[in-house]
Amino acid sequence: QAQLVESGGGLVQAGGSLRLSCAASRSTFNRYAMGWFRQAPGKEREFVAAINWSGTTYYADAEKGRFAISRDDAKSTVYLQMNSLKPEDTAVYYCAAAASISNDLSDYRSWGQGTQVTVSS
Repeated sequence: QAQLVESGGGLVQAGGSLRLSCAASRSTFNRYAMGWFRQAPGKEREFVAAINWSGTTYYADAEKGRFAISRDDAKSTVYLQMNSLKPEDTAVYYCAAAASISNDLSDYRSWGQGTQVTVSS
C-alpha cells in the first residue's frame, strides 16, 4: 500500500483559498486513482473529489466550481485547490488511493493522516 502524507491545511478566512498536497511514497503512483475526503466534527467522512490515472476528475456536487483536483505523477503528488472557502468547509481533509476512480470510501485502500482546514467567518 502507498504511504500518503497530506500538507497545506491551516486557518483561512471565508472567501479565501488553500491548496492541499498529498505526497505518495510508491513509484507506482501513476497507476492509482486518488481521492480527497473530509470529515467534520461529529459527521461522517465524505467524498470531495477524485482523479484517475488519465486525469479524469470527479467532484461532489457541492464542490463543483470551487475545488479543483490535479496530480503530478513526476512528483507522486495530488493536489486539491480550494477556492471561495466557506465555514462549512471546515474539516480534516484526507487523501486516499484506489484502484479506480470512485466516490465510495470503501474503494480506497490507502489513507493519509489528514490535514486540518479551518475556515473562519
